[in-house]
Parts: sequence; structure tokens; C-alpha cells
Amino acid sequence: MSFAFPGLSAELLRSVSHHPAPTPVQLSAIPAVLAGGDVMAIARTGSGKTLAFVLPLLQRWLAARKETPRRVHTLILVPTRELAVQVSKAVLRGAAFLTERLKVVSAFGGVSINPQMMALRGGADIVIATPGRLLALVEQRALQLSQVAALVLDEADRMLDVGFAEELGRVLALLPSKRQNLLFSATMPPAVQSLAARLLRRPAVIEVESPADKEPLIVQRAIEVDMASRTPLLRHLIKSEEWPRALVFVARQYTAEHVANKLRQNGISALAFHGKMSQGARAEALDDFKNSLIRVLVATDLAARGLDIVQLPVVVNYDLPRSATDYTHRIGRTGRAGERGLAVSFITAETHAHFCLIEKRHTLAVPREQTSGFEPVDTAPPPSPDNGGIKGRRKSKKDKLREAAARQSWGQSGDS
Repeated sequence: MSFAFPGLSAELLRSVSHHPAPTPVQLSAIPAVLAGGDVMAIARTGSGKTLAFVLPLLQRWLAARKETPRRVHTLILVPTRELAVQVSKAVLRGAAFLTERLKVVSAFGGVSINPQMMALRGGADIVIATPGRLLALVEQRALQLSQVAALVLDEADRMLDVGFAEELGRVLALLPSKRQNLLFSATMPPAVQSLAARLLRRPAVIEVESPADKEPLIVQRAIEVDMASRTPLLRHLIKSEEWPRALVFVARQYTAEHVANKLRQNGISALAFHGKMSQGARAEALDDFKNSLIRVLVATDLAARGLDIVQLPVVVNYDLPRSATDYTHRIGRTGRAGERGLAVSFITAETHAHFCLIEKRHTLAVPREQTSGFEPVDTAPPPSPDNGGIKGRRKSKKDKLREAAARQSWGQSGDS
């Protein structure tokens, strides 16, 4: 099977000539987007969703009437600046052999708005932006959205997770009512279902799931360890299992810097990656990691979505994600594009119940293991089904008192 879909130009086909074959989501989505109707596509991270909308939207731009100054034909909204950069690169690669000049502008926060305003002088054909920065540019009259022909919400679930619902509503109010709407997401939580119901008109629904009978591409491991022993265990695993590269997720910016520093002190090249770093520093760290100039990238959840790292062999949950949904997003950084991957989660006495809830939410049963020399000593009460560790489930005062009593009882029994 090739990308030779009816309606795609020879120039666009040339841009994907190095791809062996379309992925399942591309097979279904490309014809649907070319047809001009609304589309909702749900497919796991790494399934090729970006190319599934980039190719047909470029074809639709080619067929559209051009104006001077340029009017925004396609608006692609993304949740993070990293994803904005990634999608921009995908659009430019797709347009590499077009004879018509395409102007693409990406816009996101965390950097000065002035260069983005300069880039928008004379208009743009395709804009890839985070909602907040897009609204700021509209307020500065750097662009107007009254003639947008196609809107893409990429990683829609993540966009709602990080609190863009209100800003997204303001963006939608600026768009013409007659347009093509495309919603792409890795998961379909209630918030995304509600958004799809409001936004999409008789959409083509595409849902791609991995066949149940296939061996999973991501091997998941859960290693029990004391909280204080996680960094030594991480060093041990990197060296003893000879991981060529590893993306390590932590909960806080301080932890990212601390763990990266401890690894460097022990001869393992590592860098931190978090929101307080400048855009330039983050881009440099990511490039060094992609090019194997460093062995370990220690990141907050900023990196959980939108990073396309080729052949990433290992992901480590040093800290468990607060949201059960983010567990899928994190481990989805490995095992991409048919490659096998490994996802390791550190399970402490404090996080044991939380991991049980993550397993329950995703219908998982990950065997617990221990590593010689790092066997845990700390103990905790058995997991409670009413544990409130998952985002959106807050413990009541009574639950906290019951857990405190159970913890005291458990500690007394463990000392006997």
C-alpha cells in the first residue's frame, strides 16, 4: 500500500516517497480530509496522526484561491510549543517539492512575541499555534482569522488537560462558521467527547486501536524501591542494562535538575528539561538528546506530549504521573513507528496505591519486581479503592483520617 491516494499531487507524493506505507490512521484520515468534511480521529501516540492531516490539508491549500496579502487558510492549534515546532517541520517537509511558495508561521508562548509578529507581516497560509499566543497575536492585530478554511485541533485531549478550554472557546468565536474541522486525539475522555459534539458537523469518525492479538510494542515494568533509593537505582539500571538513551519523567522542575546533576556526577551524560528553561535551552537539550549527544533527558510532563524522538528505547517514570491519562502519554514516547520500547515505573510505598489505580484505569496488570541491592524497606497500608491520587478524585477528610489510622496500624504490625 502506498500514499498514492486519489487527489494527492505528485509533488506531495514525492515528499513521502521515503515512507514504506501509510499507517492505519493515515489510510482512513487522508481520504476523509481530502473529501472536505469534518473528521474526528482517535489513535494512539506515535500512530502517524500528524501526517494524516498535513498531506490532505496541503492539497486543499493548493486548490484554494490565493490572495495578497496572504490569508490564513489553515489554523492548527496545539497544546505545547514543542508540538508546534514538530508540526511546523512536518508541514514544511510535506511542502518541500511544491512549486507554489507556502508561508508557514508557528507561534507559542515562552518567547518574545515580536519575531512572531514580524513573521506574520504580509500574512500566512498556515499558522500553527498554542491558543494563548494566538489570541495575543490577534489582540495585537498581527493576524485575523475571518477566512480560515480549515481548523485542526491536534492532541485535543492534552489541550483540554492543560487548561485551554476557555481560550479555545475564544479562538472558535473568531473563526468563520463555514470551515472544515479536524479533531485528532490519542484518547477520548468525556471533555473531548463534549468538545467534538459542539465543534464537529456529521464527522467521519476514525478510531484506530492496536490489534489485541499482537505482542505489545512497549514492555512495561514496575520496580518496587524506596523513595530515597530511586536515583541510585536509576544509575544502576542505566549502566547494568546498558540503556543507550532514556527519557526520565519527574514531577517537579527541582527534581529534574537534581536527578540530572546526580547522573552527571556519576559519569552519565544527562540534562534537565522543564518549563523554567528558556526556549533556546530546551531546544538545545532536545536536539542533543535526539542526536545521542546526551544519554538521559530528565523531564517534567512538559515533554509527555508532542515530542517525536526517533527510536527512543526507554522511558522511566521516576515519579508517577498525577493523571492516569498521562501514564499513556508518557510511555507512548517509546515503542513508536513499529519500534519496540521499554517503560519502567518506580513504585514506592507512597505511590503503590496510585499505581494500582493507574493499572485499573488502563486494564493493566504489571508484575512487580525488585532489583538486588535496592529491595525496599519502607512499608505502607494496602491500597484503598477510594484513594484520591488520580487527578479529579480528591480525598475527603474522613478518608484521610481513615488512611492515617490504617497507616499507623500498619506501621505497628510491621515492627512486631
